[in-house]
Amino acid sequence: MIETIVSYFQRSKLTLLFILVSMMLGVVALVVTPKEEDPQISVNFVNIYIPFAGATAAEVEQIVSIPAEQELSKIVGIKHVYSVSQPGRAVITVRFKIGQRDEDAISRVYNAIYQNDDWLPQGMGVGKPLIKPKNIDDVPIVTLTLWTEDQTKGAYELTKIANSVESELKKVKNTRNIYVVGHTDSVVHVVFDANKASTYSISFDDLTNSLD
Repeated sequence: MIETIVSYFQRSKLTLLFILVSMMLGVVALVVTPKEEDPQISVNFVNIYIPFAGATAAEVEQIVSIPAEQELSKIVGIKHVYSVSQPGRAVITVRFKIGQRDEDAISRVYNAIYQNDDWLPQGMGVGKPLIKPKNIDDVPIVTLTLWTEDQTKGAYELTKIANSVESELKKVKNTRNIYVVGHTDSVVHVVFDANKASTYSISFDDLTNSLD
């Protein structure tokens, strides 16, 4: 059967016509197809930071992260929604399908967050969401993870080392953004001694106002 078809096209005058048409279509495709030396692919994603002071990572996950993922998954054009629950805050990343316009994508996220904010628990200390749009240029190409087997060391010591590494890497030429993620914030603990404070005529309100 195949030999018959091949033999037919070898003898047919239409074979040359098919070849010429195929070549013309190829030339048209080369002319019409957009060409760019450094093509920019529109990959949009948004990071949403939701503070929850005093909450553990498990509480943040159950009260903030999971409801937020469910609500944001309803947005049109979404490809992935995932979150990171940390003590005191949740970070939700919304990634859109390739080709979505920046303005439309960001507008949909704002609408989902602020027009339907009843999913956020009220009166529990959950703060106002902070929305930060990102694009493909904000995706890190190298991520370094610091860890230790020393049981006496923790996040505080690793954060100090990470900050030192960050300072050194910023000295490298042609680098753009270098930053530490997942670090431990510095916290100052103040113990109010009522007896000593009264000696200096300092009230608790005075102490609070000075810290603000």
